Amino acid sequence: MLQTPAPSAPLQSYEIQGHTIRLPVEVRDASTAVATFLVSSRVARSIVPPAFEVVELLPRRTPLSIAAIDYRDNDLGDYDEVSLTFFVRPRDAGRAAPGPLGRPVGRGIPWLGAWRDLARGRLGTWIWKLPVNQSFTCEAGRTIWGFPKTVEQIEIRREGARVRCRLAMDGAHVLTFSVPYGGSRSLPEQETVTYTQIEGVAHRTRFTQSGSGVGFAAGGARIELGTHPIAHSLGALGLPKRALFSMWTECMRGRFEAPEKL
Repeated sequence: MLQTPAPSAPLQSYEIQGHTIRLPVEVRDASTAVATFLVSSRVARSIVPPAFEVVELLPRRTPLSIAAIDYRDNDLGDYDEVSLTFFVRPRDAGRAAPGPLGRPVGRGIPWLGAWRDLARGRLGTWIWKLPVNQSFTCEAGRTIWGFPKTVEQIEIRREGARVRCRLAMDGAHVLTFSVPYGGSRSLPEQETVTYTQIEGVAHRTRFTQSGSGVGFAAGGARIELGTHPIAHSLGALGLPKRALFSMWTECMRGRFEAPEKL
């Protein structure tokens, strides 16, 4: 007997500044510079919303990543972005609850499971600040996923063997950081998750990414803080200091899925 196939889920779309954005959003070409630091867990907890708990890699130390992204070919346009990101878990996840990708999160041995999950890309993130330099991607990010995007002054450029990013907000210098660029490694496609709050409700967004021209360095990053209040908050977290590691990706490809309620 011939059966009628079940209807597929409707395609999610949003109207942003007169343009239709359909999910998932595709990133076809971008370069990324990332530096990860171990900072004060106590201060991080005062920043991260109560719905999430910070992940500790060492006693009283949690990772903070600072990234500069040059999006060249993206459904949301050609723009630059800086992210200040903490690694977190949903607070009600429980000791044996599944991780962001549906697998159990190892928490039986203090810190060992967190290091393992960090290396495997299985830790979720919560974005503290996400400045961009274009209004379209700012509105789209805030409307669709609840990302804390704002339009700011961002300068990303290559200087010798390094890539340098300077961020200013409200006319004041926030930070300048740089990492070595160049590399020959490739990253296979990997799914990660980031958490946000949309109208006070916790959501997760799955992000799949891969890359080529990848380079890693132990330490490697240089960072200078400015006079903006966010720079003072970064100082309270313990910056500037030596980075745990830094990474450069010459060509990153990715896909942002629709946000899901937790």
